[in-house]
Amino acid sequence: MAKAAAAKAAPAKAAPAKKTFVCSSCGAVTTSKGHLCNPVPLEGKAACCDACGKPIESARHICEAKKAELKFVCDKCGRVATTKSLLCAPKKIPA
Repeated sequence: MAKAAAAKAAPAKAAPAKKTFVCSSCGAVTTSKGHLCNPVPLEGKAACCDACGKPIESARHICEAKKAELKFVCDKCGRVATTKSLLCAPKKIPA
């Protein structure tokens, strides 16, 4: 009975950290390598947003500081970027 009580009292294991990838072409960071053109795993590093410092848990992470930098949207796929050279069909986002 003591073993059963000890097993119940054991702390739960933490969920494993998501694998993070960086695009070696443009530097984008995400946990889904399918969204990158040239993904490279970031081993042992937690990718953090360079604007707000929070861990990046999604390829769609956009904080208020990043929103202010976004000036263009792709007319074909809807992606947003800071410069039009990063998009195939750039269109200026109205202020």
